[in-house]
Amino acid sequence: MNTETESSPETYVLAEQIKVDVLTGLSASPKYMHSKYFYDTKGDELFRQIMQIPEYYLTDCEMEIFKDRCMDMLNTLSAFPNGFDLIELGAGDAIKSSELLKCLVHNDINFTYYPIDISGNVIQLLHDELPKRIPGIDLQGIQAEYFEGLKEVVSRSDRPKIILLLGANIGNMPPDEALEFCTLLREQLLEGDLLLIGFDLKKDPWVIFNAYNDQQGVTEQFNLNLLTRINRELAADFNLQNFRHYESYDPTNGAGKSYLFSKTNQTVTVAGEEILFEENECIFMETSHKYSLKEVDHFALKSGFEPVMHLMDSKKWFTDVIWKAV
Repeated sequence: MNTETESSPETYVLAEQIKVDVLTGLSASPKYMHSKYFYDTKGDELFRQIMQIPEYYLTDCEMEIFKDRCMDMLNTLSAFPNGFDLIELGAGDAIKSSELLKCLVHNDINFTYYPIDISGNVIQLLHDELPKRIPGIDLQGIQAEYFEGLKEVVSRSDRPKIILLLGANIGNMPPDEALEFCTLLREQLLEGDLLLIGFDLKKDPWVIFNAYNDQQGVTEQFNLNLLTRINRELAADFNLQNFRHYESYDPTNGAGKSYLFSKTNQTVTVAGEEILFEENECIFMETSHKYSLKEVDHFALKSGFEPVMHLMDSKKWFTDVIWKAV
């Protein structure tokens, strides 16, 4: 009897892509990782822990916006009398968007919620839990990267589109890539479609630095977990004790950057390939870029959108903005 587990073509392609991306990044100079691979089951859990850390202000700020300004969002987002598709890119656990979803359902707004996330674990969790939290919600989760998932929604429905990109996810791209992303996103939309997108704002540099360098060390665990995933999925032999997390923030350009650095000279094997590390050599893990409101509006205008509304928390540390495709 054949007892092997047969993998789906999608799983095989994803595994091959991880291999290519990881080996390419670790062979580069300087070395880098793709932050999208942070989110396996353990990574999802660690990020939920990060969102509960007192120093990590972003979640509380955006939750305040969604709780206090939900009706303002509703008045803008309910402009489509025949219904619309609400598409969340990088949905995660949908804690923040749940406030908007509740508001829409309770006001009998005709919409279908399409959470898109690269983590199959996240999509399954949403299918299991969200209907319990919001009875009556029309939910169709999609495991995919952003544009792949958006194209899938467009193929299923021709209704107007409202895109959510929350949690300052746009900040995980350098500004030039973020502008290109917004431009590509606009190309997928029709005139009049809406985008609700979160931006972390420039502020006291120490507030930003401490948010990504928590005393509990959860952010470090989150970064190191990617090495654990590579060990598991690519037959690697990273010794996590030989790496340490380092964070930087440049207040002049708003760039926060996370690294893992090698504490010693070492050789690591990944998918049969030997990767050499010198002592103190860094792997660039992730960027988290911060913006001014002027820069946010510039993004909208340069990428084919019109700014409609700025929604801000009481500290003015974070903004969720609504843009209209023009």
